[in-house]
Amino acid sequence: MYPSKILRMRFPGEIIWLILWAVCVSEERCLKSEIAIENGFFSESEFAYPLNKETKYQCKSGYVTPDGKTSGSITCLESGWSPQPTCIKIECKVPEVEENLSVTPRKDKYRVGDVLKFSCRSRLKRVGPDSVQCYDFGWSPNFPTCKEQTKQCAPPPQLLNGKVKETPKEIYEHNDLVEYVCNTRFLMKGFKKIQCVDGQWTDLPMCIEVSTQPCPPPPQIPNAQNMATTVNYQDGEKVSVVCQDNYVIQGAEEIVCRDGSWQSIPRCAAISCENPPKVENAIILNEKPRYLPGQTARYECIKPFELLGEVEVTCLDGYWSQPPRCAEPSGKCVSPPSIDNGDITSFPLPAYAPGLSVEYKCQVFYVLQGPRTVTCRNGKWSSPPKCLAPCAVSEEILRRHNIRFRWSYEKKLYSPTGDMIEFECLRGYRKKTPMHTFRAICQDGKLLYPECE
Repeated sequence: MYPSKILRMRFPGEIIWLILWAVCVSEERCLKSEIAIENGFFSESEFAYPLNKETKYQCKSGYVTPDGKTSGSITCLESGWSPQPTCIKIECKVPEVEENLSVTPRKDKYRVGDVLKFSCRSRLKRVGPDSVQCYDFGWSPNFPTCKEQTKQCAPPPQLLNGKVKETPKEIYEHNDLVEYVCNTRFLMKGFKKIQCVDGQWTDLPMCIEVSTQPCPPPPQIPNAQNMATTVNYQDGEKVSVVCQDNYVIQGAEEIVCRDGSWQSIPRCAAISCENPPKVENAIILNEKPRYLPGQTARYECIKPFELLGEVEVTCLDGYWSQPPRCAEPSGKCVSPPSIDNGDITSFPLPAYAPGLSVEYKCQVFYVLQGPRTVTCRNGKWSSPPKCLAPCAVSEEILRRHNIRFRWSYEKKLYSPTGDMIEFECLRGYRKKTPMHTFRAICQDGKLLYPECE
């Protein structure tokens, strides 16, 4: 009797709707496994997050978020994680330049904002810019070259609503400059001088009719490099801002002329560190909101946990040195050590018992050197392996040394560490270096090239 009564019960529609809504909402969540962070890692140990929950991620050493910080955050939304976590490199590669080109300054590493200056060896002429700058996307503009013979230029082109300032010449040689002026009621946009570069003139400026109130020269921003300016700027014109060494731009990288005044003026802030990395089961003594390069933050483990590693971290031009760990007296380990261009093959755990091991693998073309696995012993991991870089042989490098691949017609080649590459001279050239140099072995991204003359 009772079961039949239960079967005949009817719930109001509102109650059924609320039950279904509660089930759906309870299942809405985001998983860390749904998103990958190139050159970065999550700094919290949870695996799943409810809707609207925020989590932090940390960039690897040498990388920063798009706004110049070493860490960022993403939020679990109905559509998934947002925004996409990004870590970009803050260094430019050491440039490979032709042998006749002198470069200053020479350093092992170049940071964003660094400037390289070029000059050619005696009796050679430079073709291209005299300097380039390191940006977050690499070097710009393209590097110059050195030539023994350069071409003359035709007479300078006509400028609409403007004219050449000086008396025209019959011959214009490489590196000659020509200055333009605009007619009355016209303002110049661009550089007022053009240059003859190996038979070609650089881009002309423009003369724009004055229709709105112009802007005066842009303000000099503290700790920014001096800007090349003119007297007046047309509405809508932009001027790029580049900070000095040890400073990073905060705000837009360009200022804009609007209705007679400059808009979107950024500032150049000292490259400092914020929020020392959090260490589980530890406190930071006398923590400050900001640290200058060279300053340190000190950790202390909560009892009964024991500190493993350096007791202090140091601010290194915007990012922190490796923090310590606080291990249980039982000898458990926290996250395995990270390696450049490689990662562990398993999903990370909050803690690892003594004796547990994790395995590493390298990115494509990188070769693993050292033990493939590390093991937790007494709260500390054994030494991790290293991922050795491949060698990239480009058409430009081959042409510079007057060589080609002996057994391949490819113009570019990626070769892992330990591989042997055989070369031979281009047709019409003969060996300049010993025979054994034409069988080169790739060693961690470096290759000793033979030469032909």
